[in-house]
Amino acid sequence: MMSCCLTIKVKKLEREKRLDAIVDRNLNRNYVIQEVELMIQVALLFTQTSPEERPAMLEVVRMLEGEGLAERWEEWQHVEVSRRQEYERLQRRFDRGEDSLYHQDAIELSGGR
Repeated sequence: MMSCCLTIKVKKLEREKRLDAIVDRNLNRNYVIQEVELMIQVALLFTQTSPEERPAMLEVVRMLEGEGLAERWEEWQHVEVSRRQEYERLQRRFDRGEDSLYHQDAIELSGGR
């Protein structure tokens, strides 16, 4: 549960470009924010549900060397936006009670015996 909440928070901070809120305060701002952004983007690629969608270690090494991260990140963001929109749509339905167990219509499953 904790890793899920942490992931959601990091994704939100990344979208808001508040990367400094993710970095350990003990570093006293002694870091390059572009390198932090690179590391966070690579790390977030590993949060994909399907292991097949996660990058292989060789791909990670290349991304950290500056090859292919931009394309992979753009693709990941597109998927994330779609996933977030679907979650928000389902949340609105749930909030309105459309999926509530308490608001189901009775149906006849079979005739008399």
